[in-house]
Parts: sequence; C-alpha cells; structure tokens
Amino acid sequence: MDAMQTAKQILDHSNVGTMATVYKGKPHSRYMTFFHDDLTLYTATSKETDKVDELKNNPYTHILIGYDGDGVGDTYLEILGETSVSDDESMKEKVWNEKLEGWFEGPDDPKLVILKIAPQSMRVMNKKGQPPQEVKL
Repeated sequence: MDAMQTAKQILDHSNVGTMATVYKGKPHSRYMTFFHDDLTLYTATSKETDKVDELKNNPYTHILIGYDGDGVGDTYLEILGETSVSDDESMKEKVWNEKLEGWFEGPDDPKLVILKIAPQSMRVMNKKGQPPQEVKL
C-alpha cells in the first residue's frame, strides 16, 4: 500500500486527532473530531472559541490523526494545513451529526462554524518502523 492509500485508509477509520494552533507565539493543542472529503479535513466548533481567534491570526494548523493507542507501532498521519473558518449553511449541513448535539442546537445554531483544513503537507508516520512517507498532494 502506498502513502496515499494509507493516508486515505487512516482518514476513513479515524476521526479524533489533535489540532495545534499558535497562541501568543506558542503551540496550543486540543483534541478535535474530524470529517474528511478526500484529503480535506473539516471540524465543527463554536465561533466563540480561542482556536477561531488563533486561526484568524495565523491560519496554519498541525494535526495528528490515526493513533489507535495500541502502542509504539501505530501508523498515523502528520498534517500541516491552512485553515479557513466558514459559516456556510451547506457546509454545516454536510458536517452535522448527532454527536454535535451536546454543543449545538442544530446545524443552524448561530455559534456553529466549520473549520476547513486544506493540507499543505502530509506524512504517514510509524508504518512498520519505516521512515516517514510523504503523501503527494
């Protein structure tokens, strides 16, 4: 399996990862739930969160996704991406699912925004002890 196939397989089977932004010149990470369309990632958040403010100042993010917790040999993705913040209704409908009901009233909640992460680089990490593999974007 090549790096692109591995990356797509990881994104198909993993939806929780860490997302880092920059806060006052330092990294700030949190767990997020991601959805994907091909290699573009989407995540729902409130427009009132620190991460939205941080991304307005610096739109770049670093994401780790795919770690299963099985141990040192877990294969995962390391993604550097540029983020845009959207309140487009069609995007909210596309990403909406019942897991978001604890935070939002529905896809039309005025606090709900969608972060769209366009990958600029992506690497498959820890694949059977091999060196990192670049995913050609």
